Amino acid sequence: MIEIITSQTLAPVRHGFFTRKGGASSGIFAGLNCGSGSSDLAEAVAINRGRVAQAMGVEAAALVSVHQVHSADVITVTGPQAGPPPQADAMVTRVPGLVLGVLTADCQPVLFADATAQVIGAAHAGWRGTKEGVLEATLEAMEALGADRARIRAVIGPTISQAAYEVGPEFVEAFIDEDRETARFFANGKGDRALFNLPGYALWRLRAAGVGEAEWTRHCTYADAERFYSYRRTTHRGEADYGRLISCIRL
Repeated sequence: MIEIITSQTLAPVRHGFFTRKGGASSGIFAGLNCGSGSSDLAEAVAINRGRVAQAMGVEAAALVSVHQVHSADVITVTGPQAGPPPQADAMVTRVPGLVLGVLTADCQPVLFADATAQVIGAAHAGWRGTKEGVLEATLEAMEALGADRARIRAVIGPTISQAAYEVGPEFVEAFIDEDRETARFFANGKGDRALFNLPGYALWRLRAAGVGEAEWTRHCTYADAERFYSYRRTTHRGEADYGRLISCIRL
């Protein structure tokens, strides 16, 4: 059975943070791997994406995604996809029946909704994209469609937690040199290592941008191998590849 995590914060807008349960993939990809960029069988990924579309109440063609590149680029979606997906890391739309889907495996999936204006968004927000402004860019693109950021609600889905996100001193310096206030998102690790609070940092950015409400579902991808794929866990285990989780929203 497919497992879908939802948040009352986004209600009544239909959405879901899908776990890895209930898919057709096997081996290291076992479960609902929706990443066509993985080395999983293309047929299995297509079946998985079809199951996600069905769960969201649409045909497979209405499930729209992008070629994610850790940028702050946002596209406005006006219809089903034709041809290869464009390079971007966030999408917005006001078209009913289209499902916006982002893929993650430790990075943050962030779903946005202004239910009053009937405008939604979805962002893939790793540390680089978040630092470069993908969340703020998504809010701006939603406003261009008639949303009011004071009404927008944003929810961060399963992502890597601070306890599992070890980084080096150069990573810390890159943040603090740009904004000393970001020091609050780092805790001491072993030796010269630090632990980075990615969802805490994103919530801070969202709230500073004036979003109406923001939360994290508090699920850690690294810590729960049965429910989530994790790039970092795969790396630590020496596995050849990893699956991708999908998070979706629609009007």
